[in-house]
Amino acid sequence: MHITVIGTGYVGLVTGTCLAEFGMNVLCVDLDEKKIAGLNRGEMPIYEPGLDDLLRRNVAQKRLAFSTDLEAGIAASLVVFIAVGTPPSADGSADLGQVKAVAADIGRFMNGYKVIVDKSTVPVGTGKMVCEVIAENQKVKTDFDVVSNPEFLREGSAIADFMRPDRVVIGAESDQAVAIMKDIYNVLYLNETPFVVTNLETAELIKYAANAFLATKISFINEVANLCEKVGANVQQVARGIGLDGRIGKKFLHAGPGYGGSCFPKDTLALAATGRSAEEPLAIVEAVIAVNQRQRQRMVDKIVDLLGGEVKGKTVAFLGLSFKPETDDVRDAPALFMVESLAEMGAQIKGYDPEGMAAFKELSSVSNIYYAEDSYDVATDADILILMTEWNQFRYLDLTRLHKLMAQPIFADLRNVYDGEKMREAGFIYDGVGRK
Repeated sequence: MHITVIGTGYVGLVTGTCLAEFGMNVLCVDLDEKKIAGLNRGEMPIYEPGLDDLLRRNVAQKRLAFSTDLEAGIAASLVVFIAVGTPPSADGSADLGQVKAVAADIGRFMNGYKVIVDKSTVPVGTGKMVCEVIAENQKVKTDFDVVSNPEFLREGSAIADFMRPDRVVIGAESDQAVAIMKDIYNVLYLNETPFVVTNLETAELIKYAANAFLATKISFINEVANLCEKVGANVQQVARGIGLDGRIGKKFLHAGPGYGGSCFPKDTLALAATGRSAEEPLAIVEAVIAVNQRQRQRMVDKIVDLLGGEVKGKTVAFLGLSFKPETDDVRDAPALFMVESLAEMGAQIKGYDPEGMAAFKELSSVSNIYYAEDSYDVATDADILILMTEWNQFRYLDLTRLHKLMAQPIFADLRNVYDGEKMREAGFIYDGVGRK
C-alpha cells in the first residue's frame, strides 16, 4: 500500500517511519525544503531514541522517502495522513490553519478515491470540516473518506508506543475506510491490539480526554505535594499509597514543577476552549490548567526562598531544560518559565541538557544564558543547582565534587530524585517537592 504523510514534525516523522517498518511504501511530504534535504541525507530534525536507525534502514530498503512535491504524493497514494501542527490560538483553541490548507491541497490534487487520515491532534468537528474543505476544492468530484486516527505517542518512547500501542482508535463513517485502516495496522490487529472503532467526533474527543485526564493526575499530585509541605507529609509515600489502588494507578503521580511539552499544555487549553464554545464549561480541566500555572510560579518562589529572598546577582544553574528526559523538546517546558522569571529578577542563568540546549536557545527569551558542557560545568560557581529534568545521567552525580564546585551548596531537587537526608549529610542545603 502507498501512503503519504503530510508533515515531518514529531508525529509525522514517527508515523511515516513506523508505517514503513510495517511494510508500507511511505512518502513523507513537507514544504520545508531544508528539512527535506536534511532527511534525504539521513539528518534527523528531532531527537527520539531509536528513530534515526529505523529511518535510515527503511530509506535504504526503499520503503520510505521524503519530498516537497505534495501533488505527486497525493496522486500516488491511497491513504493520506495529515500530521501538521495545531498550535494554540490566543484564546487557547487549536489553530487549524495548517490543517485547512492541507485539506484544500488534497482536494485540488485528488485523482481518485482516497482515505484522508487526521493524525494531528484536532478538536471535535475537525473531521467534518476537513470533508467540507476537500469537497469545496475538488476540481473533479471524487469519492473520499475522512478518518480520525489520533496518536498516543510519548516523547522518548514513541517507537515502542507505535509498534506496541495500548489501543488503536479509528473514527470513520464508512466500512470501507475502516477496512483500509485495519489493513494498514494489520500487524497490530493480528497481535490482538485493542481497536476502538467509532465515529469521527468520538475519536477526536478520545485523544483530548486522555491527555486531559493524565494532566489532571499531574496537577492533582502537585496540589497534594504543596499540602504535604505545609503539614509535614511526604508526597512520594502518599503517591505510592494511593497508586497501589488499581482504580487510581501509580503512573503520572510524580510531583514536580508542572507538566509541559507539545501536548498537555495545548491540548488542555484546546479542550477547555471546546467546552466553552459548546456552552458546556469543563471546570476540572480549567482548574488543571490554573494549577499547572501556579505550580511553576511556586517553584520560582521556592528558589527565591532557598536563596534567602535575594536573587539579583546570584548564579542559578539548571540541570535539564527539556520538559522530560529522552527528548529535546522544550516547548512550554517549565524551565522556560523559570529561567525567564529568575532572569527578570536579576539572576545569572546557567543551563545544561543532554539534548535540549539548541532548542532552548531558539525558544528562550533570555539571551545571556551560559550553556554548559556537562553537569559539573553547569554547577561551577553556582549559588543554587536546580534539578529540572530527570535525565538518568543526573541521578548519580558525584556529590563531593559537586559540593566543592558550587559557590553555595544549595540543591533544589524539583523531581525528587535524591534522598534529602543523604544530601544534607553531604553538606547540601536541600529541598525537594512535597517532602519538607
